Amino acid sequence: MQKQFIPFAVTAVVLFSLLSWNCTKLDTSDIGGDQLPTVDNVHTFADTLHIATTQGLFNDTTTVELSNDFVLGSINNDPLFGKTNASIYFQLKPDFYPYYFGNAKDTISGSSDVGLDSIVLCLKYKSFWGDSSLPIQLEVREVNDYTFRDSIYKVRDINYAPTTGSLLATASVDIRRLADTVKYSNGRDYSINLIRIKLPMSWANTLFNRDSLVNNPSNNAFYNDSLFRNFYHGLAVIPVSATANSLMYVNLADTSTKLEVHFRKRNKGIVDTTYQALHLGTYGLPPSAKQPAQSSIANKIVRDRSGASMSFPTADELYLQTTPGSYVNLSIPGLSGLSNRIIHRAELVIQQIPNIPSLDEALSVPSFLYLDLRDTTLTENWKPIYYDLNSGLPYDPDTQLGYGYLPSTIDYLTFGGFRRAGIDKFGNANKYYNFNISRYVQQIVTKHYPNYPMRLYAPYEVYYPQLGNATYPATKLQYGNKLAAGRVKIGSGSNANYKMYLRIIYSNL
Repeated sequence: MQKQFIPFAVTAVVLFSLLSWNCTKLDTSDIGGDQLPTVDNVHTFADTLHIATTQGLFNDTTTVELSNDFVLGSINNDPLFGKTNASIYFQLKPDFYPYYFGNAKDTISGSSDVGLDSIVLCLKYKSFWGDSSLPIQLEVREVNDYTFRDSIYKVRDINYAPTTGSLLATASVDIRRLADTVKYSNGRDYSINLIRIKLPMSWANTLFNRDSLVNNPSNNAFYNDSLFRNFYHGLAVIPVSATANSLMYVNLADTSTKLEVHFRKRNKGIVDTTYQALHLGTYGLPPSAKQPAQSSIANKIVRDRSGASMSFPTADELYLQTTPGSYVNLSIPGLSGLSNRIIHRAELVIQQIPNIPSLDEALSVPSFLYLDLRDTTLTENWKPIYYDLNSGLPYDPDTQLGYGYLPSTIDYLTFGGFRRAGIDKFGNANKYYNFNISRYVQQIVTKHYPNYPMRLYAPYEVYYPQLGNATYPATKLQYGNKLAAGRVKIGSGSNANYKMYLRIIYSNL
């Protein structure tokens, strides 16, 4: 089995360059740059507070922006979390209108200067998550949905899929071979890191013969965008594997994602093979324009947890799955009764419960977890934790301005939340996470901030829509996790071997 680690955010790169990933015994005070005084039980003390935990599932409405990577593939063998299926839908269009193949007038009726060879769908491959040794079977279908065709600026969430029609092609993708160089028949061009699927000649001829210069106005789908969308609503790529156990990440906005139309062209009596490509529609925009392309897009992700362990959790175990996923509610009653004191460190510790080593390696844990607060004073909504996300940048979790409620970047080095490798009490390799919430706890004991319930999850993005308004919708912060990549079984507050707890190091006043 080949394993490729998914690229993390820039912040993660900094993390991993500064921190060792060697397996060590669990150390609960190894994040942040503060020097901690020795716990001597004379001047400095340490307490461990109990955490009450409950499992939750998100009703997820995450949207995938055009510039982000889209998820494609299926997870079929995960006894802990069940199955996942991810499909993509998109329109690939000419880069200009009226559109023609070859030179102008090459395809006027009766001309023999241009002839079709083939049409190939290309998707820019970026990374994967899961077991790459098992191929992914894909179907390419036509989208047959007028509402999808005419919704070029509508952003849809991961629950949406347009109606699909005829099956065009099938393909078996071996992730391990995607880095191979593919040379084109003309001997000049090549590709790498592309998923290439040849479409049938019957469909290819129908598309090719819609050239805008053919002498048949009712057939000229390439004459303008409206006519083209009447003819062509889009394409769907759908996984149909019963055994595949991985998700691929493709970028639709990359110019390598395209419909390659390969054709023969006569030039001064010599026949040459060349190709032109359709991309996500950018008609009317310069190549450097940083604007959404004029094409409909969608990425549907389905989680099926029926029969999986997370559907029948015990009191000792909890399940966290990256967006679209699950969360854990935390309550720490002991914080409410603490007297005023100096908090040197308040650190939340979360430990993975190891399962089947081969599956834990392939279906790896989330890169990052995140912790926020449930605001029970005014609303039943969630908000960021105070102070600890980044002590060097101001932010106000109580603002209603749509911005400023999060720091521009999260300081993972001090806040924590990134995965770490350790050895459990039985000598087994596992992963764990620490969160430094010292500043927030200090405000609870000193300034009597509310002891809010907390929520632990593995987000793709951090977003609080209720903190915005009609004029300034709430901003989103991209987190360090790939969409749908990562899952972890962790110990609850009552687990004897992998207990979740809050450790406080403090001095009395």
